[in-house]
Amino acid sequence: MRDIFGDLFNPAALSPEWITDTAVALSREMYHSRDFSAMPILADALQDAGCDSKIVLAHCRGPGPHVRGCWVVDLVLGKS
Repeated sequence: MRDIFGDLFNPAALSPEWITDTAVALSREMYHSRDFSAMPILADALQDAGCDSKIVLAHCRGPGPHVRGCWVVDLVLGKS
């Protein structure tokens, strides 16, 4: 449930400047393929774009499980 909704008591957001073409491409591929093994790479892409959100980065680098509907992927894709 946490993969889909995140931490309801400590919600996170993404700054628009963090949503780069690379982050969108990675998120789109994971969303469509349902293969979320690139989540740590997404964390790197977000961090390279200036993301300093410990919540977002920890979620992406965490063990998961990650599923379609992952709140970080949905934020990057503008689905939430």
